Amino acid sequence: MRRVISVGPALLVLATASSLLWFTPAVLRRLSASQTEAQIHLAQRTIESDDILERLNRAIRAVADSVEPSVVHIDVFAPETMPRVAGSTGSGWLFDGAGNVVTNAHVVRQARSIRVQLHDGRVQPARLVGIDPFTDIAVLRVEATDLTPIKRATGERVHQGDRVFAFGSPFGFKFSMSEGIVSGLGRAAGPALDSGGFTNFIQTDAAVNPGNSGGPLVDIYGRVVGMNVAIATAKDNQGGTEGQSSGISFAIPLATIENVVTQLIEKGGVERGFLGVSYGGFRRFSDPDTTGVALGSVTEDGPAAAAGLKAGDRIVTLNGTTIANIEVFRSLIANTRPGEVAKVGVRRGEESIEFNVSMGRMPTRVLVSQVFSEIEADVGAELNLDSEGVIVRDLSPGGRADRAGLKVGDRILSVNGKETPAALDFFAELVDAGFYMNKKVRLEVRGEDQERDEALRVHEIEFSLGRR
Repeated sequence: MRRVISVGPALLVLATASSLLWFTPAVLRRLSASQTEAQIHLAQRTIESDDILERLNRAIRAVADSVEPSVVHIDVFAPETMPRVAGSTGSGWLFDGAGNVVTNAHVVRQARSIRVQLHDGRVQPARLVGIDPFTDIAVLRVEATDLTPIKRATGERVHQGDRVFAFGSPFGFKFSMSEGIVSGLGRAAGPALDSGGFTNFIQTDAAVNPGNSGGPLVDIYGRVVGMNVAIATAKDNQGGTEGQSSGISFAIPLATIENVVTQLIEKGGVERGFLGVSYGGFRRFSDPDTTGVALGSVTEDGPAAAAGLKAGDRIVTLNGTTIANIEVFRSLIANTRPGEVAKVGVRRGEESIEFNVSMGRMPTRVLVSQVFSEIEADVGAELNLDSEGVIVRDLSPGGRADRAGLKVGDRILSVNGKETPAALDFFAELVDAGFYMNKKVRLEVRGEDQERDEALRVHEIEFSLGRR
């Protein structure tokens, strides 16, 4: 007898399974959509019940509103005789109501002429008041009225983690603003920016790009705490003025800016304190809260020696500020002025001593030695030294030395009557004579084809970084 096999139950099971496969995703989607809708509703209720983000928005808008009228855009035009040097742009900010504008030296150092655009659209010619190549700070002046100088956080300490805002013209986008925090303090940005050995930069993660140079870095109250000067990129982590932001930027601290700018405006030049020591290195003591800089040597008859400091002493404080590293120490010294009495805290063995040091004046020769190549580029001449003095080895076509009439092979004997037995002396005398202040500098030069007893061929030349 044949067995009769019923396929009905199997078909029923198959149909049921097919229905579940068809309807379950739809049900799950509806359930997920309901959950998402509930989540959105709850999030909106949370946002509406707490206006913290709106208050934060209002606060940031207020920072922008208070700072922007004090920010300027800078257009720099290169000399026609230097076709390889294109015009550039940068940023700056109004230091006071007299029209003094602060920016970076590297923004304007190749300028034939400079134009400044104010926030209200006015475009004004600017003249160079002063420039300090050793800290990369310059002061311009515009003849305009109804100016709004920026507020400054004078005497206020900046802390890691503080929220900051960078203003400027990145890639030519004028009057832009970016936000970040203070990532670190006392930073050295690398060889590209260690002007004169004075670093002590503020590191931030605020977006800074070409064109931001010279723009202000402000705190949550809209007060300047620093000036944008350099960035580190994935291509070059040594710090420079070119490239694109990778979340690491550097700013010159306000204390340095105020010291330099005030002197440039008042005197047309900058004098710096001089301690008269060499550094043996940075040391962290067994006490984790104590740091210091070991003195390798103390200059005989220098300010430190006169006060009683000795080689081997470890300086732990200067005017009450703890020495975190050598960069901070150098910056603190540079921010003092000749004749100022500085309180220097020292560890000598197990003994702690405080000395009152009457600061000397930093020799220009010492400063120039640390930025020799930059000043050489500004002059536009490479120099050699032989037994008879300084010789022009090469000239930059269209550069300042070339335009002034110097020739390859010329022997430079003096600057404004002062002998220059070495290239370092020549550049130091140029700086002291007003090279960066648009003053005429008189050089005594003997041509390559002249005999020693022939009359000197005297050049009277004017080196300048911008027209007055």
